Amino acid sequence: MKLTSLRMITKDIQQTVEFYEKTIGLTAQWYTEDFAELSGDSITIAIGSTRTMKLFGENFRESTGNKSTIIEFRVANVDEEYERIKSIASDIVQEPTTMPWGNRSLLFSDPDGNLINFFTPVSVEAIKKFS
Repeated sequence: MKLTSLRMITKDIQQTVEFYEKTIGLTAQWYTEDFAELSGDSITIAIGSTRTMKLFGENFRESTGNKSTIIEFRVANVDEEYERIKSIASDIVQEPTTMPWGNRSLLFSDPDGNLINFFTPVSVEAIKKFS
């Protein structure tokens, strides 16, 4: 089994796609006005409008953001990314902080309230883990 994508559902697909394009530096491939994907080396982030959920049946709940899942991206320098991100993200949850497990992390929210972590391994163990 191979994880290939993460799909987010949003009320304002245009705003969310633009946010992720600016945040992770990829250009979205639009398939319809209700569905786009941003593909990188390791995963694809799919973004669908709330209208797409009706294709899965009538038992659909409206998305209100997720505070129990964090979308994580390893970056070269989290402190440099923070300087860039603070002009893009309106909700910085935690400025760059070195975590007990050896990553320096920046936590912020996307326009729908989903949590995003940019991190850089800084301890010997963390650097070794991601080498």
